Amino acid sequence: MKKYFYLAVALVAVSACDVIKNPTDPSTPAPSADQVNYTAVGASDAIGWGGTVYCLPFTACPDGTGYVPVTARRFQANQKTVTLMNLGIPGAVLSPQIQAIGAQVGSDIFGNFLDQEMPFVPKNSTLVTIFAGGNDANTIGKAVDHGLGGSDPNGYIASQTQAFGRDMLALINGIKGRAASARIVVLNLPNLAGLPYASGLTLAQKRGLQQIAVGFSSQINALGAQGVLVLDLMCDSRFYQPSSLSSDGFHPNDTGYAYLSDLVYAAASSGTVTPPRASCSQMGLY
Repeated sequence: MKKYFYLAVALVAVSACDVIKNPTDPSTPAPSADQVNYTAVGASDAIGWGGTVYCLPFTACPDGTGYVPVTARRFQANQKTVTLMNLGIPGAVLSPQIQAIGAQVGSDIFGNFLDQEMPFVPKNSTLVTIFAGGNDANTIGKAVDHGLGGSDPNGYIASQTQAFGRDMLALINGIKGRAASARIVVLNLPNLAGLPYASGLTLAQKRGLQQIAVGFSSQINALGAQGVLVLDLMCDSRFYQPSSLSSDGFHPNDTGYAYLSDLVYAAASSGTVTPPRASCSQMGLY
């Protein structure tokens, strides 16, 4: 059933992209301090999958319980005028390269951030949030299981981690090129091997998934040098608690999305974050 939901969402996304091929012209005056033009770049997290009310991409979703609509409502509650463009596509990965790897191992991936989301960031965006890497990490883990790493799976993971970092930088630069005045908030990953959905993996698989997630988060953390605000989920114990996660053990539930919104709203409002930690116990669970 979920596969058909993703396909339906992908079709909605393609149709919506056709609608917004002419986004706001760069000559448009900058919004006032009371105007928030919020664009969310992401996958199923952006639409709030796992929450009690999730949203279709590119649609008004005033009652959504994911962190994106919750954050928008928090700005509205503080007397801000908010426009929201939710570009999230369930199942999407960062790059066409990861999408191609997914195809090699039999995974249906209906979009990627670089091709299907970044080009449609409105030019008058004042806030852009990005949550990337979860689907990518699972795809690379599956690729290792299928033998794509050959006799050196650790080397394969390391090369994919470096490619992820390059693609994240390309995403950031692309967004800056479209919306030069936007405040960009990026979330790193928790150690996915420590989430309930990974409990049935072998120890070797958990260690591989840990290597991928920690490596991806390290690449995301480095983006702080590019002037973006990086939120540290890797070392936040709340995002490992079953009470913060939906029944699939991977996506947040309403509680988890509320935690995400707390972090995003604080960073977006203040323009400051506590830098991600270089080490923590969650990085070495296995």
